Parts: sequence; structure tokens; C-alpha cells
Amino acid sequence: MTSRPPRATISDVAKAAGTGKTSVSRYLNGEQQLLSPALKARIEQAISELNYRPSQMARSLKRGRTRLIGLIIADITNAYSVEVMCGIEAACRDYGFTLLMCNTNNEVALEQYYIQLLSSYQVEGLIINAVGMREEELNQLLQSRLPMTLIDRKIDDFGCNVIGLKNHEASQQVTRHLAGNGFKSLLFLSEPVASVNTRRERLEAFRQTVAEYPDISGENAEIFLNQTDKLRECLRDFTRRHASQHCAIIAANGSMTLQVVKALRDEGLECGKDIGLAGFDEMSWSALAGPGITTLRQPTHQIGYSALQSVISMIKQTDTTPSDQFFSGELVVRGSSHPL
Repeated sequence: MTSRPPRATISDVAKAAGTGKTSVSRYLNGEQQLLSPALKARIEQAISELNYRPSQMARSLKRGRTRLIGLIIADITNAYSVEVMCGIEAACRDYGFTLLMCNTNNEVALEQYYIQLLSSYQVEGLIINAVGMREEELNQLLQSRLPMTLIDRKIDDFGCNVIGLKNHEASQQVTRHLAGNGFKSLLFLSEPVASVNTRRERLEAFRQTVAEYPDISGENAEIFLNQTDKLRECLRDFTRRHASQHCAIIAANGSMTLQVVKALRDEGLECGKDIGLAGFDEMSWSALAGPGITTLRQPTHQIGYSALQSVISMIKQTDTTPSDQFFSGELVVRGSSHPL
């Protein structure tokens, strides 16, 4: 087996260029005006011949800046998470930061582990799509004074910048759309609400909006995404009890929308013909399923981009007061919610 040649060091460059390490450091740190043209040329040639690559981490730590941003995502399989991450990554490129991403798979233990891990990498700030933190982890974050912004999900009694969707406005918009199209029985489907504020806010707005229509009934059910049999049973029961009325489903996020579409198919129900459907989050397949699925599109790229800007503002000014920034969504109307 051929052994890999040793990585060139700054000392190797200095020796090849016939100069000292100080001159090479000046070249690498952008102080080339302090070097003679001949010396600059020799250093350039030595770097090229040795294929020298300086350690960015070592240089960053020496300057006291790593230019690293940590991102903790609750569920990377969720299209919303991917799109938000793209917005964050675009902002990192524009502002000269590098993104380190960790996926918790909605597990609290992994979230706690990654917070500690990213802190050990000396990230300059954190962006978190939170699962749930214990009091001790929250206290550690507060004591570290690490600039942090939360995306989508708040943490109760924790002072921190939050970026996300105007959930009440969005849920109200979806519900009124279905009510205006003549649907008399509405079912709001979500994963267990628990302490997830986005689900709670959307559900509360749904209930408040349904109360505005005396002739409309509203129900909700909480089902895990992998409980396909329970979901089918829930849909079967709902449509049976309201067989004499136009029924519609509101799915609380894109993952739930997909499961509802599959369950309705298995039950022999056709969206836009037998039952109405609208879901949060625009998916790549939303326009392709049946007559097209009506969705509440979130400004995911803007949310991600703004999250990075929020962290940067705290890096520059550490005594800022925590603030929330919420954006309006856009209702994309398709055949699944047309009047039956």
C-alpha cells in the first residue's frame, strides 16, 4: 500500500521559499503589501509546488473567530427543514460563515448532545429547530451567552430570538377558505401537540375560526405519523359520522399531509371529489397528487435567511433584547379544496 505523503506545513513553505514563517504568515493573512514582489513570488511558488493548505480552524482560533454557525434541525426528512436550511446556508455564503448541521430526528437526547458538541467546536452562534430542552440545558445555554435563534418552535420561558410563520393568521386563512367553499365538517389533524407551540397555535386558531361559523363543526385528532392504521380509522370514523355533510381535512404540516393523502387513497376517497383537503407546507408533489393539494406555503427561504441574520446581529451586539420575527404564508389553492 502506498502511504500518503505528509501534509505540508508553514515551515515547509518557508524553507522552500527561502524565508521565515513570519513572512509566510503575512502572505496568508493578507499583509502582502509588507513583502517584496520577489519574496511574494517565491512564497506563491512554494505554496503551489507543495500544495499547501493552511488549517482554517487553527487560523480562526488564533484570531478568536471560527466563522462557524451551528444548526440543529428536529427532522431533516421534513421538506420544511430542508428548505429552511437552504435559506440559512445561502445567508452563510453571503455573510462569510460556514454551517455545521446536526439532525436530532426529534429526539431530545440527541438535541442535548449536539448542543454540547457544537459548543465544543466553538461555533459563534446557534440556530435551533427545537425538540425540547430540560432546564439544565437551558441554563447552560444562558450561561454560555452563545448567540442563538430558534426557528419555528419556541421554548417556554426562555428568552431567545424566534423566527417563523404567523401561525394564527395562517391557520385562520386555511380554515376560512374551506368554510367559504361550503365545507361543513372540518377535521384538524396533527402529530401530538404536547409542548410544540406551532401545532398548538395552529390548532387554537382553527378552533377560534370554526367558532365564527355556527353551521360548521370542527374536530381535531392527534396521531403519530407512523400510526397509519389509527389514521385510517380516524378518517373512516369522521367521514361516516358526517356522511350527510361536505367534509374536509386540514393537515398541520407537510408530513401529515402526505400520510393523509395515502390514507384517503387506501379508503377509496378522492380529494376534491369525495372530501376536501388542505395542508400546511408546500411540497414538491403538491401540484401532482390528484387534482392538486391546496397548501399554505411558508416563506421557508426567508425564514432561514433571517435566522442567520438574527444570529449575526447578536454576535455583533451581545446585549440585544430577544425579539420575535414572524412572516405571513401564502395560500396556494388547488383542486383538493374546491367546493364539492
